[in-house]
Amino acid sequence: MVQFLLHPLSSVILLLRFLVAVVISGWQTILVILKGNFDPAHAPQAGFVRMRFAPMDETGAALLGCLISLTPGTTTIDIDMARREMLLHMLDTRDPDGAIDGIRRDFERYVVVIFGEKGRTA
Repeated sequence: MVQFLLHPLSSVILLLRFLVAVVISGWQTILVILKGNFDPAHAPQAGFVRMRFAPMDETGAALLGCLISLTPGTTTIDIDMARREMLLHMLDTRDPDGAIDGIRRDFERYVVVIFGEKGRTA
């Protein structure tokens, strides 16, 4: 909780970006499902994708995983702190790099500001 207080601007920006991402992803998920129902050629290709994440503590990784899971179309399956890697299930894996870039742009960079390990000692 203290980390949120030390970085209030990043916390507010993260919250706002999350809310926007939920709305946009919700609509994108609806469209993917409807397209797949009306045209089997456009059916989503669900699958698993691995995503490396920036150095952050366990709380930050858990928060990032929750933000990903709460965004429609993606679910965090596993967080490997040793490898700094998450296993994600995506409803549509036709553009996994684009989805991961969105996660990094919308969530990860702000989580790193709040929970990053830069300058910390073990």
